[in-house]
Amino acid sequence: MADDAAAEAAEPGVAELLAAARRLSRASVLVVGDVMLDQYVFGQVERVSPEAPVPVLSVQRELAMPGGAGNVVRNLGALGAAVAFVSVVGDDQAGSDLTGLIGGQPGVEPWLLVQGGRTTTTKVRMVAQGQQLLRVDRESTAPLHPKLAERMLRIAGDAIVATSVTILSDYHKGVLTGDTAARLVAAARQAGRKVIAAVHGGDLAAYAGADVLLPGRHDLARATGQAIDDAAGVAAAAAALRRMHGFGAVLVGRGGEGMTLADTAGVRHLRGEAGEVLDMSGVGDSAVATLGAALASGADLALAARLAALAGAIAMQRVGTAVVRERDFLDALSPEGGVLRKIVSPETAAEQLERWRRRGLRAGFAHGSFDPPRPGHAHLLAQARTVSDRLVVAVATDATVRRRKGAGRPMLPQDERAAQVAALPEVDLVVLAEDDDPAALLQALRPDVLATGADTLGEDGVTAALLGHWGGRVLHAQRLAEPA
Repeated sequence: MADDAAAEAAEPGVAELLAAARRLSRASVLVVGDVMLDQYVFGQVERVSPEAPVPVLSVQRELAMPGGAGNVVRNLGALGAAVAFVSVVGDDQAGSDLTGLIGGQPGVEPWLLVQGGRTTTTKVRMVAQGQQLLRVDRESTAPLHPKLAERMLRIAGDAIVATSVTILSDYHKGVLTGDTAARLVAAARQAGRKVIAAVHGGDLAAYAGADVLLPGRHDLARATGQAIDDAAGVAAAAAALRRMHGFGAVLVGRGGEGMTLADTAGVRHLRGEAGEVLDMSGVGDSAVATLGAALASGADLALAARLAALAGAIAMQRVGTAVVRERDFLDALSPEGGVLRKIVSPETAAEQLERWRRRGLRAGFAHGSFDPPRPGHAHLLAQARTVSDRLVVAVATDATVRRRKGAGRPMLPQDERAAQVAALPEVDLVVLAEDDDPAALLQALRPDVLATGADTLGEDGVTAALLGHWGGRVLHAQRLAEPA
């Protein structure tokens, strides 16, 4: 195939993609780049200020998470990969917060250096009724102090040798300025390690010789002087950019249409298989993290790029900055369809509830053995859905049912019970509950409504008080008479 001729790729099969997704947790990856603190302030707007024609945000809760290169690290951690992270923060509260957030992630070895007087990049988003009202940025984009830059390069050089793939995440905030990027690319190549560069607004030529470059579309157009109004334009520009600077490959995101890969085999368009595109925030971070983990775990470039396109498709179907987990790949590639995709881990459920809350949706929650699911259960869940925009159901595990109901129970195994509950149209997510007491799960999910029937766990007063901490309430639904 000619280098500048684009075609739909002969893509890996489902079995090959599933096998590659299951190997992602074996990866060992170094990330070097610009870290930032993403803060969200959620609330309600019910009036206009008497001081000026602006809305008054009544704050209900706040959330903070690592952004920029830190979001690449979050995604790698969610895949189960081992991660070394090298970056720079300021000697301020945001830098301290970031150090704690990143250091608390399992499998991450952080090297966050501190530069005195530097402002840690921080983005504060004000959100009301699921809509962003305002974003406030604090940042410093000045190059690092030369002595600190040299120290960072020494640490990164050691980490390059200790890991399989290096990801350079450049958000144009000062960490990868000057000759830093070129020296890191050279160090990776000398050590025989692949290097991936994800560049947002920086100098693409500084990454010449990288194995894979992921440029933003605006940067691609600027660097090549070519129009990229359609897939053909992206393909031509990507091929031209690869030749200009000796990149092994150029991988470009095309939103809901997938990604375009230009390498020595030519130019190929990779399907993302996206559903409804809800939010593009952090989509590129999910894609680059998956690409790095796939290459580090032994996948070839074509297979790794296909997984990266799939990761981007999954991430853009979620509101807010999200991570993509191994289970998300397995669900997306599962031939069983939508019912089994509703069954998720408690961690995934908590993340989904957070995304629903950002959109202003009310989440309901119900808990039970469902051994077996009966008409009364369906009646309870239908009532719960009438007061909720979304409904999550916790199904007790086999061990939990056995402890509560004795020998001979459960009558149906947990996977079958969970699948039957997930098949109900009122149910959006199902989790398996390990504990007899749902308090820990309630605190993790923070539902707006807890629907309970005759066999509700715990004392109603205690449960109501727990939900009251975040403004939730208990719905005492009436269940139909049925055997225990």
